[in-house]
Amino acid sequence: MRHRVLVVEDQKEISDIVAKYLAKEGYSYHVAKDGFEALEFFNHNSDIHLVLLDIMLPGITGFDVLGEIRKISEVPVIMLTAKQEEVDRLKGFDTGADDYVVKPFSVKELMRRIRVLLKRVYNDSDEIVYNHSYLSLHTKSMKLYKLNEEIDLTSAEYKLLLVMFMNKGKVLTREQLINLAYGLEYEGYDRNIDTYIKRIRQKIEMDPKKPKILISKYGMGYMFGENGL
Repeated sequence: MRHRVLVVEDQKEISDIVAKYLAKEGYSYHVAKDGFEALEFFNHNSDIHLVLLDIMLPGITGFDVLGEIRKISEVPVIMLTAKQEEVDRLKGFDTGADDYVVKPFSVKELMRRIRVLLKRVYNDSDEIVYNHSYLSLHTKSMKLYKLNEEIDLTSAEYKLLLVMFMNKGKVLTREQLINLAYGLEYEGYDRNIDTYIKRIRQKIEMDPKKPKILISKYGMGYMFGENGL
């Protein structure tokens, strides 16, 4: 499962960095700059798995937004606030918040709280997500995302790309790629790997004619991630 996070935060510098880390961790996301926009989006999208909700918002407060959400959904909610008084934290929990993070906060710690909460609520088994630049590869769902958009992969392409993610920065020969990705199942020619590489480049590179992620090492093989953005 690829989780979708609704970020409700009016301070752009905060929402931008949170969004960046969410993408890096493999989540999809939507940013709402106030409570009205958040509720409008929430009411028209049923695939939201978690809400990051600032308390101090223009228009209506995060407490008001949380109250409206709780009328129709038990989606997990993490409150974001600059307030540190215990009474505010208690109010958030009493209204239905699942967790509470005080600004300024560590974004890495926030990502960890998100992972723990999502795993607890949705009972997901562990999934390894490999990230590089604007790409993320999910091992359980066998899906690739490029700039937050899902990219279709064949089974053969996925197996080859997984090996490359796992061996980022290493030069691998065609023979090594075949053995690691396909093992005894492979019945084609080693040069067929070049065709797979070409197809994968079409899907992952911004400019397939000038690849920056999947690099050819002439006379040696291929390297993934050497010149990633």
